Formats: sequence, structure tokens, C-alpha cells
Amino acid sequence: MIEQALSVREAIVQRRSIKLFNRQPVDRDDLMEILNEAAWAPNHKNREPWRFVVAVGEGLTKWQEVIKDFNMSKWKDLSPQALETQMKKLLGPGAVVFVIVPEDIRQKERLEDYAAASAFIQNAQLLAWDRGIGSCWKTPAYIEDPKIREVLGVQPGERIISMLQFGYFDVVPKGRERTPIEEKTTFFGEE
Repeated sequence: MIEQALSVREAIVQRRSIKLFNRQPVDRDDLMEILNEAAWAPNHKNREPWRFVVAVGEGLTKWQEVIKDFNMSKWKDLSPQALETQMKKLLGPGAVVFVIVPEDIRQKERLEDYAAASAFIQNAQLLAWDRGIGSCWKTPAYIEDPKIREVLGVQPGERIISMLQFGYFDVVPKGRERTPIEEKTTFFGEE
């Protein structure tokens, strides 16, 4: 557990996507505090273009059963080891938050809303990391399935942009090197 609050720079540079959680539950109040603080993300005209379906505690257990049943037909041909890996991924997180945005018919607003919700997600990941809680932004294909959308109460005109997993972990994965920013930068007006 991190003892002292990280600087913004430390949180950005040190945060890692956690893919293997240790099944320790995330406290509902801690998660709600993270989400409340993450809502300070920039969003055009303060539209706050997001809503959430949160699976924590007993709700997480119910979600895990839903998604396990949904995937079993796809997993039936997996080796025992591959099935065990899938089950660890499914059962490991201590909470799951589905981030849902409106699909505005106006392209500019739709892009602004997606960008704002993405900033929200980054804020949530950094705030969780500062508390010693890992996270991973997932976009599995099944979040677009009509059955899953119905289970989660996603309405027409809405889109799930993230299945954001939260949880505790035993090992921090090694970060990958990043391309030097100079290789991706040009300066306007300079030759």
C-alpha cells in the first residue's frame, strides 16, 4: 500500500495497468470516492457525459456469474490451463465499473463526450493507483453484445466505452519503454 500521496508526475509515470488482481474486494466507499474525484475531468460545457454501472461486493459476484455463463460456450474448447487463466482474469478484480457515454448524433459533441469520459477514466486510474488500488481499462468485444447491454441497462443511444477493472495486486508489472516524444514531434514553422 502506498503510504504518502504521489505527485501528479509520479502517479502518471508509475501507474501500470494491472491484469492479474488478487481477488481482494475493493471497498464500495473507496471506489465511490475515486469516482467522485475523477469527475473533475475536463468536459466541454460541463456536460459530464458519463454514467456508470458499478459491480462491487455482491453485485460483483452476480456480474462474474453473468459473464462466466456468457463466455462458457466460447471457452468450452480451451485447455484446462487456458480456462484457468480466463477464470483468474474474470474472478480477480475487486470491482468493475462500466463507463457509459451518450452517442450524440452530432459528431463534434460525440467526440467531446468520448474525450471527456476518457479523461475521467485516466483520472480514476491515477486516483486508484495513489490509494494502492490497481486498474485496467478493458474493452472486450462482449460489451457490445445486446444481451450484455440489456443486463447492464444500457439504452439505445448509449455506448459502453470501458469496463474499468479495479483491485488489489501482488506484483506490479514492469512498464514498457515509450517511444521518445521527439520521434513523434514536429515543430510548426521549422524546417
